[in-house]
Amino acid sequence: MTDGSQGLTLTGPVLTGPVLGGPVLTGAAVLAASGVTAEPAAPASEARFPDGAHFRIEIPSCEGPEVLRAVVAEAAARGVTVNRVSQGSGAMMHTEAELAEMSAIAADHGIEISLFVGPREEWDIGRAAAAPDGGGMTGQLRGTRQLRYAVEDILRAASQGIRGFLIADHGLLELVSGLQRAGQLPESIVWKVSAVVAPSNPLAFRVLERLGASTINVPSDLTLGQIAEMRSVSTLPIDLYVETPDAMGGVVRGHEAADLITVTSPMYCKFGLRNSRPLYPSGIHLTPDAIVIAREKVRRAQIALEWIDRSGLPLAQSKAGAPGLGVPEPAR
Repeated sequence: MTDGSQGLTLTGPVLTGPVLGGPVLTGAAVLAASGVTAEPAAPASEARFPDGAHFRIEIPSCEGPEVLRAVVAEAAARGVTVNRVSQGSGAMMHTEAELAEMSAIAADHGIEISLFVGPREEWDIGRAAAAPDGGGMTGQLRGTRQLRYAVEDILRAASQGIRGFLIADHGLLELVSGLQRAGQLPESIVWKVSAVVAPSNPLAFRVLERLGASTINVPSDLTLGQIAEMRSVSTLPIDLYVETPDAMGGVVRGHEAADLITVTSPMYCKFGLRNSRPLYPSGIHLTPDAIVIAREKVRRAQIALEWIDRSGLPLAQSKAGAPGLGVPEPAR
C-alpha cells in the first residue's frame, strides 16, 4: 500500500477504522501494521498508593480560597477528581482566616492542600538567587533567620488545619520530618519536595527520601527510562508535571499520561499551564487570573484522563479522601 503524497509503503495489512465499519484503531496497531518497530518499553512499576491506586491528580498554583472554590466547582462540572492542590506563593502569604477557610473547603471535598513553606532565598534581601546562575538557590532558606520563619510558617498553618507542605530546602526537610517522628508535629502531615530541587538521578532521589520526604517532584523532561531508574530505588510517590509553565520549560505531556503512570506509579499527575502568566507571590490583585488559570488546569486534567481511558490500560485513580493524602484537619 503506497501513500502517493508521501511516497511511503506500508508493508503490513490494510487497517480499517471505525468510520469504515472496522475495528477501532490504535496508534500502536497502525505502526505495527506499517512495520515500525516499537520503542523499548520501560518496566511497569508494581508500586501503588495505600489504596491500591496508580495515580492521583494535582492542580498546582491554587492561590487562596477563591481559587480553591473555583477548582472544586470546575472539577465537579467536568467529572474530574482532584486529589491534591498545591500553592507556590506560600502559607505565609495567607491570613490565618484564609488558611482556615482553605482547610475547611478541602476537608469537605477530601482534597490535600500542599502549601509552599516560606520565606525563601529568592524573596530575601540577598540577590544571588536573582543572578543569571542563581536559579538553583531560589527555594533555599537563607540563614537561621529564614529557618526560624519557615518553622513558624509550618506551625502557623498547621494550627489552622493544613496538613501538606511544599519544601525546597534539604535542611528544613530533615528538621521538620524529625519533629514529626518525635510527635511534635501531626503524624498526618505530608512533606512534598518542590520541583525547585527536583532530583535528576536515583541517588539524589534516595537522599531526599532519607531526609523525610513523603512525595518527591522529579524533572518533567525525564524519559520513561530515566523515571524507571528513579522508581527502581524507591516506592515513594513521584510528583510529575505532565504540563509545565514556561518558566519550567513549557513541557506538554498530558497525552503521554498513561505511559508515564504505568512506569511511575504511584504518581501525582500535575498540571501546570504553558503560556500563562506568573502568579507568585499572588494576592487579590491577581485572583481573577489565578482562577481562570486554575480552571484551565482542571480542563487539561480532563483531557489527560480521556487519553488515559483511551489507552485501555487498567490504571486506577485514588478517590477523594484516600489514605495517605494530607487532607486538612480544621478545627470545627
